Amino acid sequence: MLLQQRQQRSPEEPRGAAKGAMPGALAELWTNYNLALENGDPRTDPWPLVHSPVPVILLLLLYLFLVLVGPRAMSLRPPLGLTGPLVTYNLGLVLLSGYMFYEFLTTSLLANYSYFCQPVDSSQSELSMRMACVCWWCFFSKAIELLDTVFLVLRKKQKQLTFLHVYHHGTMLLNWWAGVKYVPGGQAFFVGMLNSLVHIFMYLYYGLASLGPQVRPYLWWKRYLTVLQLGQFAAIAAHSSYNLFAECSFPDGFNLAVLLYSLSLIVLFLNFYRQTYLRGRRKKLL
Repeated sequence: MLLQQRQQRSPEEPRGAAKGAMPGALAELWTNYNLALENGDPRTDPWPLVHSPVPVILLLLLYLFLVLVGPRAMSLRPPLGLTGPLVTYNLGLVLLSGYMFYEFLTTSLLANYSYFCQPVDSSQSELSMRMACVCWWCFFSKAIELLDTVFLVLRKKQKQLTFLHVYHHGTMLLNWWAGVKYVPGGQAFFVGMLNSLVHIFMYLYYGLASLGPQVRPYLWWKRYLTVLQLGQFAAIAAHSSYNLFAECSFPDGFNLAVLLYSLSLIVLFLNFYRQTYLRGRRKKLL
């Protein structure tokens, strides 16, 4: 009888132990989360949207909600023209991208940054703070660029709401939050500088395209804009992979994350290029 009682209890004991361990695991997870928050760069930590990922995650959830619900909400409504707001928005991003490119390039040259291996300067010097500041603006610009999707939804351009579009916009915001939180400068300047340069031409194209059909004959260079974007990702991937093997004090974890992310974008943009330009050309020939 005693043996039977022990056999009946024994299956329950691991469950009780697991239940007792759950609060401890959650407490450890919460402790690690707070440690991660406290280990950010102290210079950028008090800046808007930087200390905690919660505001950024909430913004991303709102963004995904818009992607899922927005087209349905607009299905029974006529598309909005929005020519004025689109021109203003795109011109504003051209100017912001130009400012960021100038700041990345000028600050890196003045501070004698290495284009091969550059650790983060965590000092309070004028140039290190200037670089951290433009990194924050690059992060904030990714939040502004979520409006790209808002305009697509309001104009009922559902075909452009592809996985590539949503993935690119959403992940860029998270990636740059992590960059500003932990490594605002160093190797990150190279990514921001190239991205800002490409965005000057990209938002110039979008701004011109929003003027209507009369300017389409002058937008023949859209294909080369995609090539420019692919070149950007290839350069960033090569830059990050080099630093995984070089003696550089910039964190390897960030270099690896940038490399893998760049490779994912290369695959997606190559597929976009093939679908948009090569397949379309074949259909015309047939």
